[in-house]
Amino acid sequence: MEKIIEVKNLVKKYGDFEAVKGISFDVFKGEIFGLLGPNGAGKSTTLEIIETLRIKTSGQVIVDGIDLDTNPNEIKKIIGVQLQASGYYPNLNLSELIKLFGGLYNQGVDVDQFLALVNLTEKKKAKYKELSGGQKQRFSVATTLINHPKIIFLDEPTTGLDPHARRNLWELIKQIRDKGTTVIITTHYMDEAEVLCDRVAIVDAGKIISLDTPDRLIDELVATGFERPKSVKPASLEDVFINLTGKSLRDE
Repeated sequence: MEKIIEVKNLVKKYGDFEAVKGISFDVFKGEIFGLLGPNGAGKSTTLEIIETLRIKTSGQVIVDGIDLDTNPNEIKKIIGVQLQASGYYPNLNLSELIKLFGGLYNQGVDVDQFLALVNLTEKKKAKYKELSGGQKQRFSVATTLINHPKIIFLDEPTTGLDPHARRNLWELIKQIRDKGTTVIITTHYMDEAEVLCDRVAIVDAGKIISLDTPDRLIDELVATGFERPKSVKPASLEDVFINLTGKSLRDE
């Protein structure tokens, strides 16, 4: 498979504190790659370095053949980064925000087509602050696509969403990947990583302690004789909730 991101011996220090301790990994073109770990593990710092938002201490980062050290501005042109709520002008509606971002990227954007992608056509005149949690997240993910990036970075995109909104966002992320965009995601929800990610790297204390497909990592644990203390049923309480309240895309 073709590599689109190469990280080699990446180190980030803050004074005497080493937040990232020689991390190395590759991301393949067209995959959903998960970076998992507890708070403070170094995963957000690692992604911010790749996104050109934070300066590394040492190591090498290559994105689609572009060396971060020599041409960070070219990397910016081919990536999309999910904004937090504070990144949106509060008095602009969704249509105006899309046109604004299109202008910043010097990209012509069909507003209706763009909003239809995330099922927000009827909200084109609404302001971002007026949207529900699920709608805000879908819009936030969609804005990463305005510059037609090769790679998008999503930092805990479903935190705080209800089960409907979460699963609808999963489908959107899969659709983005299926159209050829590489997706890098962080999440604290292991079921989410298991469903979405082709491969995951588990980070702890600034180091990658395991990297593989979710299936292989689970199989390796089972092979050690590990068993859950409670028998696993073929459905979860979340499945019950969604089945009872409806599966269609709702106004979340």
